[in-house]
Amino acid sequence: MECATVRVVIDNPSSVIQTMLTIALFGTSADPPTIGHLEILRSLSPQFDEIAVWAADNPFKADQTPLEHRTQMLRLLIQDLHCPKHNVWVYPELSHARTVVTVERAKQRWQGAEFTLIVGFDVARQLPKWFHVEELLQHVNVLIVPRSGYSLDAADVERLRQMGATVAIAEIAVPEVSSTAYRTQEDLTGVTHAIQAYIDREQLYGCDVPIKKQPVH
Repeated sequence: MECATVRVVIDNPSSVIQTMLTIALFGTSADPPTIGHLEILRSLSPQFDEIAVWAADNPFKADQTPLEHRTQMLRLLIQDLHCPKHNVWVYPELSHARTVVTVERAKQRWQGAEFTLIVGFDVARQLPKWFHVEELLQHVNVLIVPRSGYSLDAADVERLRQMGATVAIAEIAVPEVSSTAYRTQEDLTGVTHAIQAYIDREQLYGCDVPIKKQPVH
């Protein structure tokens, strides 16, 4: 499958002219990663020099699967991308409960790069409550991607801008799947075959989950 193109609505059209390395920072709970994550990465790949991905411990969520399992599932997900640029990689060393710490680590690794933080509609509404958010927004642009079941009001975006954020909205057709539905509703259609095989082997999410026929992704 070819990589899709994402159309981005940018505050300042002149920012399209890029004069430095562009890095997208995509931290996700990945519990488990779904084909929704896959399509986001596939759509973003053409727009950046590199996509840095990691599994994150979300301080707003409890009882998460151990980080090492979620990291390995992200690696398996990325193997199914098949994007021409081959610019999507997992960086476990970036993972931290505080995103401001993650960004500092990224700045040390890619000195002088321009960073864009990728967040979903649900996370965008939580951003103002994040640890040292004003400091964080000084070092990253924010690209907000759709998520099924969530909406983002203009007031939410304006609030971020008032806090100093440079905000863009990505128009991406994300499949209506979720990690929560997998865990709570035993909906196996949202994960790839490789990830389901890993889950079965490691007996994650309960070993009594019935196996259902999955589509080919």
